[in-house]
Amino acid sequence: MSESTPRFSSRLTFLLSALGIAIGTGNIWRFPRIAASNGGENGAGSFLIAWLMFLFLWSIPLIIAEYVMGRKSRKGTIGAFVHFMGKPFAWMGGFVGFVSTAIVFYYSVVVGWNIYYFGSMTFTNLPNTTDASWALWNNFQNSFFPILFHAVAMGVGGFAIWKGVSSIEKVNRVLIPTLLGIVLLCVVRAVTLPGAGSGISYLFTVDWAQLKDPRIWLEALTQNAWDTGAGWGLFLTYAIYIRRRYGVIKNAFTTAIGNNMVSLLAAIMVFSTVFSILGNEMSMSKPEILEVMKTSGPAATGLTFIWMPQLFAKMPLGKPLAALFFLGLTFAGFSSLISMLELPVRNLINLGLKRTTAIGWIVTVCFVMGIPSARNLDIMGNQDFVWGVALMLSGVFVALAAVKYGLSRIIKEVSSESQNDWAFPRWWSSVVNYIVPALGAILLFWWMYQSATVYAPDDWYDPTSLYSVATCVVQWAIALAAFYMLNHWMNHRLENSIES
Repeated sequence: MSESTPRFSSRLTFLLSALGIAIGTGNIWRFPRIAASNGGENGAGSFLIAWLMFLFLWSIPLIIAEYVMGRKSRKGTIGAFVHFMGKPFAWMGGFVGFVSTAIVFYYSVVVGWNIYYFGSMTFTNLPNTTDASWALWNNFQNSFFPILFHAVAMGVGGFAIWKGVSSIEKVNRVLIPTLLGIVLLCVVRAVTLPGAGSGISYLFTVDWAQLKDPRIWLEALTQNAWDTGAGWGLFLTYAIYIRRRYGVIKNAFTTAIGNNMVSLLAAIMVFSTVFSILGNEMSMSKPEILEVMKTSGPAATGLTFIWMPQLFAKMPLGKPLAALFFLGLTFAGFSSLISMLELPVRNLINLGLKRTTAIGWIVTVCFVMGIPSARNLDIMGNQDFVWGVALMLSGVFVALAAVKYGLSRIIKEVSSESQNDWAFPRWWSSVVNYIVPALGAILLFWWMYQSATVYAPDDWYDPTSLYSVATCVVQWAIALAAFYMLNHWMNHRLENSIES
């Protein structure tokens, strides 16, 4: 990539775009549910402690590694892994890129749901009973709208990256400040509801006994890994477009901490709203309230699409707040979807395609591959399970690439290039070298154990079972084998590409 290739115009626009990677729909709907599910009798603060610890033991170290790989190589995941590990490892970069792309297949569907619900909350009456909420959901799912709005999401996402970094930063310059404004507005309204203090108190009260439960730590690691987008290859892709004077360490810390702050604000908003309406107005007990918050529901979104519309219907100014809530979810979804599309597009550009051609291929393939998830929630659940767990492999691969290149070499080179950056954390090398691979292995074995004992105890060995160990292993093996066989071809294309 030549030096004339466009870069982010300022550190601010890069930071907003990087926050767009990290801040997604999972911050708003998944984090509150996971916090409630892992809370003790007295509070969820013990989960927050573990979650914050893994910010420094997984997310920030991997984001630093990704920024370094993208800025040093100026190539997508395939070219970056070749640059850092050598030609025999192009397959590894291909797999990392494919995992994030496979998530696009169904993530775009979820963004489409949010678009539909924003319109529904704006132009129709809010459902004020559980039956009404389920009717709204079922009528939507049984129509052609999921596919239609999946197409809308893919089309808008493709248009947003049409001109590369210049259009990406323009879109995020609007999306992220607006999203943050919506979140803050909803938080202010939520904390002023009668009884909201009970929800906030529960969220931040530490139940020390919970810290003895290994499940809390493993769930906290999982949430942090998925929450920040660390190890997906997304930060690596955006780092291609940053100027050398932009600090790697400063940006990594700012991005990760900013993302987690949004998750906390979302949790405050949801806990305040749920405890206020269910506890104060509907006189539910704390265990009953928590049971509602833990409800997985359709594609693990029960709290968002079944309960939140009902809760908004029961509060003053509920209709405009409901519209704002789903508009915020839509913006959060698009900010992440844009980065997920840019990743495979950048890889195809490095392999010799023009940007417009690459975008056309990626948008078309992602739309077609997302149709099964749009039509069948079981397929969506399977794909979320398979490729969500595969992100742990991706994170470990990123750490291995940094180790292969040389951690001390990275520190020396980055420190000499960056201006006005913070110093490398002293613990970074040890964490990337030892802790990240260990945590990745532990997390993978945890999910396999869960699959064999909880999700699919009777058919964990059956690859056709939705949540079995075998369905993960078989689909990973197919992807890994395909990219391994394409290793020589990818290297040849990289060497002969104009972008090289």
